[in-house]
Amino acid sequence: MVRKWGKNLAIRVPGEVARAAGLTDGENVDVETQDGDIVVRRRQTRIRSRQDAEAAVKEIIAESRRHSLGGVSIRQLLEDGRRE
Repeated sequence: MVRKWGKNLAIRVPGEVARAAGLTDGENVDVETQDGDIVVRRRQTRIRSRQDAEAAVKEIIAESRRHSLGGVSIRQLLEDGRRE
């Protein structure tokens, strides 16, 4: 149920949902809309996701340095592919 709370609206999270999600009293969350739905995410989850993505980028860059394109740039390969 949605209720007015000052100038805002409030939604109660049922205990079983909070337990299943591991939410704790006073925990900071981000609230956003996505395709008309309300999405609640832990801030730590977003931080962890960003850290995971940054680690993946570093791994991809390190791995790509181990392989050679024979002196040909990716741009050249793309242009050659478009001509065929």
